[in-house]
Amino acid sequence: MRWYQAAITAALTLTFLSPGTASAQGRPCAGAKYSDSHFHLTNYIQEGTDVKDYVRMMGSTVCRSTLFGIPLQQAWDYRNTGDFAPWYYLQSDAPLYYYSFTDAFIAMAYKSLPAEQQARLDPMITGFNPTDMYAADHIRRVLTTFPGVFSGIGEFSIHKEFVSSKVAGGAASLTDPALDRILDFAGEAGMVVILHNDINMPFPKPGQDPYILAQLKAVLERHPNTTVIWAHVGLGRIVRPVTEQLVLLDRALSNPALSHVYIDISWDETAKYITASPEAVAATAALINKYPDRFLFGSDVVAPTSLDAPMAVYNDYQPLWNALTPEASQKVRLGNYQRLFDAARVKVRAWEKANVGKARPAPQPTPSSGAGVAP
Repeated sequence: MRWYQAAITAALTLTFLSPGTASAQGRPCAGAKYSDSHFHLTNYIQEGTDVKDYVRMMGSTVCRSTLFGIPLQQAWDYRNTGDFAPWYYLQSDAPLYYYSFTDAFIAMAYKSLPAEQQARLDPMITGFNPTDMYAADHIRRVLTTFPGVFSGIGEFSIHKEFVSSKVAGGAASLTDPALDRILDFAGEAGMVVILHNDINMPFPKPGQDPYILAQLKAVLERHPNTTVIWAHVGLGRIVRPVTEQLVLLDRALSNPALSHVYIDISWDETAKYITASPEAVAATAALINKYPDRFLFGSDVVAPTSLDAPMAVYNDYQPLWNALTPEASQKVRLGNYQRLFDAARVKVRAWEKANVGKARPAPQPTPSSGAGVAP
């Protein structure tokens, strides 16, 4: 009977993976409200929701979901907080540091699920330092160690309010060649990239040069073969929309050189700007209705104990859902996720087939290893 059970499992997997079939229309996606393009299974101290509990929470409400941790660990510095153990980056002045084990943790959590549940999730690689020229090698190593698991990289951050300045070793930069190596490899392997980069610095002075926008545009244009999702429309707790932000977005979305760039409207902090007034809702809806293929919804919740937290974010956007055309609403909530991540699965699996198990060039000998050194 094992062959029969395997055939059933394979059929279920293909059903979920095939565009236009059950992943959008059949069970458990019939009647689903959204697919979550931005979901953190674990928090800033690498604790979180059991993946089996998360799939159970998804139920028939959430069709598909990304799955990633937090690439940064909040240090518990006794000199700073004493016996209080901070679990969030705003609770301590102690630094954050990159935590690469998150990728193995996410991979093993995913692999613990049966195939029909795996088919609803898209794990992402996050445990790399974007200032490290070896970061792309880490991503390659994770793919070849856990073939059949990951669909992309991210969410990872370059400019992020309150966070960038806390990272041990220095802040990341859009002009760093290490970032180019990361995006080059993501394009080669067909991976979706979820990039957090604030549109501005906190509390900008009048007349301040909007250098982040120019740098972001330049790096995105340098990587036309890499699918990039810009998280939160570049907004934050205190990073507010820039002057004529929707006009700038319209210009970017109409630019053929940026046709590979998408925008997620995840996070309740983003919702507060979009739904701040009837005028803001109408203007945002008009832009999304104009470019319905370029936006995705995500909750951006961290380690929830129930579906209440993701649904609260979804409900925050209700004025926007009401203002969108039915076609645009369906694409933002469900269709665009399916299209982008189904394509990534196919491309990444093909890259893995071509590269897993293949010999790599031996590293150059170094004096510390003793190789090639005369006795």
